[in-house]
Amino acid sequence: MTSRTIKVLLAEDQSMVREALAALLGLEEDIEVVAQVARGDEVLAAARAHDIDVALMDIEMPGATGIEAAALLHRELPAVKLVILTTFGRPGYLRSAMESGADAFLVKDAPAAQLADAVRKVLAGERVIDPTLAAAALAEGANPLTDREREVLRAAADGSTNAELAEALHLSQGTVRNYLSTAIQKLAVRNRAEAVRIAREKGWL
Repeated sequence: MTSRTIKVLLAEDQSMVREALAALLGLEEDIEVVAQVARGDEVLAAARAHDIDVALMDIEMPGATGIEAAALLHRELPAVKLVILTTFGRPGYLRSAMESGADAFLVKDAPAAQLADAVRKVLAGERVIDPTLAAAALAEGANPLTDREREVLRAAADGSTNAELAEALHLSQGTVRNYLSTAIQKLAVRNRAEAVRIAREKGWL
């Protein structure tokens, strides 16, 4: 337990969810939500402006994902503790979050008391990870896709042709074809659409 007020930033693009989280945390005597943002690319400026202790972030946000925002905060403001709170309990997201410097990873259906407790624990130097998700991440194994394969798959998600992908990513069509083929083989699927779906379900994109 800390004897001072913990200053928290909330980053969540759904206003009803964000306001509900703020209200729940506001019931805690030792926690104060001092800033709220709806975009991942607004997190760093808000964190600096309000001198926060803990950033509580969703994954899926416009501007930048919570994982990208966490990585930026970890680099620029390493003293700030990072809590990822998400609807998507995907093993790959957990691995990515931990690699980005996150101190906690919880799913949104966790009890409110667990969230407040996690805020206190990370400030005390502990790591807090949803146990079911941790077990799933261990069972799932590491992401088999390279950064470049993930980049090409993400770009291919909208149905772009190889020519369009090549132009957008500044690669040759042959190189794009090779990356997609390798990703399809690694994920043991039949086509790029299935590769995108499986990679998203596992939190690898």
